[in-house]
Amino acid sequence: MVPVVCFVGKSNVGKTTFLERLLPELVRRGYRVGTIKHDAHGFSMDREGKDTWRHAQAGAATIAIASPQRVASIRTIDAEWPLEEVVSRFFWDEDIVLGEGYKRSHFPKIEVFRSDLADAPLCNDKDNVIALVTDTDTGLQVPHFGFHQVNDVASFLEERYLRDRKRPRVLVQLDGKKLPMKDFVQDFVAGGVVGMLSQLRGWKKARQVRVTITMGEEE
Repeated sequence: MVPVVCFVGKSNVGKTTFLERLLPELVRRGYRVGTIKHDAHGFSMDREGKDTWRHAQAGAATIAIASPQRVASIRTIDAEWPLEEVVSRFFWDEDIVLGEGYKRSHFPKIEVFRSDLADAPLCNDKDNVIALVTDTDTGLQVPHFGFHQVNDVASFLEERYLRDRKRPRVLVQLDGKKLPMKDFVQDFVAGGVVGMLSQLRGWKKARQVRVTITMGEEE
């Protein structure tokens, strides 16, 4: 699974601002970065009266909108998906995913903490906190970074999660969820599929091959 690190902290502590500065530095170093924002109160990306809003009001379970530059989709779900479910379904090509929020998840966390907003951090030693971005010594036995040390946080993430990470050669999705595969399995699958397809009329060498298999319904 793609590495996931959650940035947590109290409201208005500066999580989004810090991420806005961190993201360009990671991208400059050549990494593909995804982000996910947790909204405990629900959200709406549609404005009332717009076509996609009207589609949803008419009963569409999933709506999408596409342009030459962007594509977005909104799906109605019965219950909140855990973070790993969201990452598995939507983040395929990224080297790392940075979450904003998700304090209760089991994923590694970097807390953004300001001493003038609270007496103590939200996280403790049991919350899988790996670092703090802060203006004070909190007493937690993890690396502390100042708010100006964006490059140092990028280096910390790079060393811990990115430097030795290989981008997968084969991506397989089962009913929307990514199937993890070891390197030798990826090589086996890629070699077998390409070997068979290369015998077909119309085959040509390509940078990427996509195959979708629809299974029969279970009895």
